[in-house]
Amino acid sequence: MQEIAEWALSTAALRGASYADTRIGDERSRALATKNGKIASASDAESQGIGVRVIAEGAWGFAASDNLSREAVEATAAKAVAIAKASARVKQHDIQLAPEKPATADWTSPFKIDPFATSVEQNLDLLLKIDSELRSVAGVTLAETNMNFRRDEQWFLSSEGASIHQTKYTTGVGYTAYAFAGSEIQKRSYPNSYGGQWQNKGYELVEELKLVENARRVGEEAVALLKAERCPEGVFTIILDGSQLGLQIHESVGHPIELDRVLGMEANFAGTSFLTVDKLRNLRYGSELVNIVADARQEHGPGLGTFGFDDEGVPAQCTPIISNGLFTGYLSSRETAYTIGANRSGGTLRAEGWNRLPIIRMTNISILPGVHPLTREQLIAGTDSGIYMETNRSWSIDDKRYNFQFGCEAGWEIKNGNRTRMLKNPSYSGITTEFWNSLDAICSRDQWVLWGTPHCGKGQPQQVMGTGHGAAPARFRNIKVGSAYKGN
Repeated sequence: MQEIAEWALSTAALRGASYADTRIGDERSRALATKNGKIASASDAESQGIGVRVIAEGAWGFAASDNLSREAVEATAAKAVAIAKASARVKQHDIQLAPEKPATADWTSPFKIDPFATSVEQNLDLLLKIDSELRSVAGVTLAETNMNFRRDEQWFLSSEGASIHQTKYTTGVGYTAYAFAGSEIQKRSYPNSYGGQWQNKGYELVEELKLVENARRVGEEAVALLKAERCPEGVFTIILDGSQLGLQIHESVGHPIELDRVLGMEANFAGTSFLTVDKLRNLRYGSELVNIVADARQEHGPGLGTFGFDDEGVPAQCTPIISNGLFTGYLSSRETAYTIGANRSGGTLRAEGWNRLPIIRMTNISILPGVHPLTREQLIAGTDSGIYMETNRSWSIDDKRYNFQFGCEAGWEIKNGNRTRMLKNPSYSGITTEFWNSLDAICSRDQWVLWGTPHCGKGQPQQVMGTGHGAAPARFRNIKVGSAYKGN
């Protein structure tokens, strides 16, 4: 692979590139799903190719090919330079890259069991067993399960001398039970909605989640929601479970801190941002308890935003985003770092695959847990009146990531510190900064989970990538609560 990359770099230099990097990718994926006792889908795919990114005459150019012959690689590099020179005719200014010491490294995400060493038959047997458990609950109308594995191997070389080999393993698994009654549909998901839980782990993640053991409870809760009281409307104290808080972070913190959105360089699929650069180190984003970081380092955990180096060779870092409530950081790249006075990239440039131009993406955007021991049960016990909400069902946020509404799968009323009756169709809404300033308690490290969001879309053509969000259950005061679905 080193020789193939050198063909591209040499050709780019001969054609006039002042900078070039190349990513050779070898990707494998397995995706399995069942639906009501039958196999819904099964695929096992591989992809290999090269992407070449260059700067020529002060502008970017990019080209990719799935042909790794010398002739095709050199033609791809030449095409990237030609695109850069064409782009230079309409450039507003020359591209400037923040300095970065070129690295030589070999990094693999830790795993105990290679997921591809397990058989498709073994995987489907487990999914069908879960499916059977879900459907054994009277009133469950539809059961769906899924299991996904990925192995992404990449060789990155640059004209500055970087040579990095990375391999990342990802596992995702989850299921959902649906209960239908007339025109009403209720659902409960496990361990989370949108495909369950995903992490940079091997098959051991599947074994850790106690999937079969929780299936009957999940089915029973879906059925119970049909007869549950509708969530009341008004202003309440709410407690969000960690998975819901993770999605709240994703939408109201993760996307608006992407510096390309802030600068107007990117608006496709999710809009721009209210976090203009004048707000850096000036905006009171949340209460004193809100400490959020962008952390791609392995020590943060096996998140979908964990890696050794980003896709322009910058090492994984931890960037403080909100520090004791104050807005302190963006997600940046070598190209955008100078716009916020940084002398180095934040290391967040990533691509969906070898045939896509890397763009600024979330890493692991996580809220740090509370420093004092506090469990979810203790948090509820310390709340006189409110609503506990669990597992996302729907979300909506404006194109500057400021006004939002989220709906959850299930809620429970809290009275005198006790979790009482189940509530269906709970939702809450607010304004981003007002919401985060209302946080007055968050559970401790033993309640904190690094959740995976596997299908975050951005860009055009759209790139779908995984991000991580560490969170623990947290309490928010004076939140507008309603019913997201006006059915029974």
